[in-house]
Amino acid sequence: MLIGGRLSKTRPKFCACLRLLPLLLVLAPLTEAQTTDTQAPKPDDQPFRYSTGVRLVVLQTTVFTPKGGFAKGLRQSHFQVFEDSRPQTIKLFRQNDSAVAIGLIVDNSGSMRRKHAAVLAAAKAFTKNSNPKDELFIINFNEKPTLGLPQSKLFSANARELERALPATAAGGKTALFDALALGLSHIHELKQDKKALILVSDGGDNASTHTADQVIADANNSDVVIYTIGLFNKNDDEANPAFMKQIASVTGGEAFLPARPNQAASSCKRIAQTIRNEYSIGYSPNNEEAGTKFRTIQVTVKAPRRGKLVARTRTGYTLTP
Repeated sequence: MLIGGRLSKTRPKFCACLRLLPLLLVLAPLTEAQTTDTQAPKPDDQPFRYSTGVRLVVLQTTVFTPKGGFAKGLRQSHFQVFEDSRPQTIKLFRQNDSAVAIGLIVDNSGSMRRKHAAVLAAAKAFTKNSNPKDELFIINFNEKPTLGLPQSKLFSANARELERALPATAAGGKTALFDALALGLSHIHELKQDKKALILVSDGGDNASTHTADQVIADANNSDVVIYTIGLFNKNDDEANPAFMKQIASVTGGEAFLPARPNQAASSCKRIAQTIRNEYSIGYSPNNEEAGTKFRTIQVTVKAPRRGKLVARTRTGYTLTP
């Protein structure tokens, strides 16, 4: 497997959630010799072809303009990737509105009771703004996370079916947020799409999980899943944890939205849908082949003539274990 690509179902012997597998990438067009700034992008119906050989790390990367808009139409030559400050050779480069596997993780615990209507509106806004080819699923949680769709369905692209998978009423009870994220990270890898994202709508509190925050953050950091969070908080909510909502999004290359009012959550979901549509897929083979538990930092920089100061957002790194 690889981060962001589709390969065999054989699990790698690295970190449990890290999708890195020896592979040799034969991809057209990939190299700078094949793709120049004067060439038009190739159509997306040319599939990737893989065989065993070298490892590939694929990053889902969003680039922003100085005014905060999406920087579209960039070329491979505009990007540089660094792992542990070492420059890497880009071997995969794409930007397209391809289908995505997406999990909506909805907090239905007692602390969210007064915000239940806003949470449902946000989830429905996202389903209506997604790509019709996306593979979506719902996880509802209070004291225990459950999949909203019937057991026979891994995902759905039907907006009405997804709406029925959402809780119609506020359930109350304690909050197993970390367990819900763990279930989301597990279930999303059952879906076939290369690009994967989770969207968590919650106040960030947890008082019922068997997983810890550190466990979930480590698993998310070593996965190929981008996590977006929407934090809805009450002023007097002692269990709210906006810091966790920010951290889990940051390490995976996602974004945390903390709207001032619950009814603004729907706008946040629309923004997330737009962001997913404007990601660049960038792949490289690490030039440091030493296995170990050391965390490898990743940085992506972008420079394009007459485009101003561009800012790239992607995951912060990963840990490659023997």
